[in-house]
Amino acid sequence: MSNEIFDFGFTTVDENELEAIQQAQEQVSNVTEESSKAKEKLDKLYNAFIPLLNNLKQNPQKEYIYWPNRLDKIEQFESHIQSIYKS
Repeated sequence: MSNEIFDFGFTTVDENELEAIQQAQEQVSNVTEESSKAKEKLDKLYNAFIPLLNNLKQNPQKEYIYWPNRLDKIEQFESHIQSIYKS
């Protein structure tokens, strides 16, 4: 056996340090969860707008857009965006 000190891989902590570590781990977990939810909402919003933008740039040579029942479609899209925002 060599003269090096063998490290068993643990350290000791008192009760206060243990509580602080557990609280910090819980906060990290909460922030990670909130961040994940925010990213999911952002992805849904992005995916909602991309078809609109793709349709708008579909025929750039045409000066006018024919959009029957535009008000109904805009209200549906607005409801869709609000449902994503509020979820």
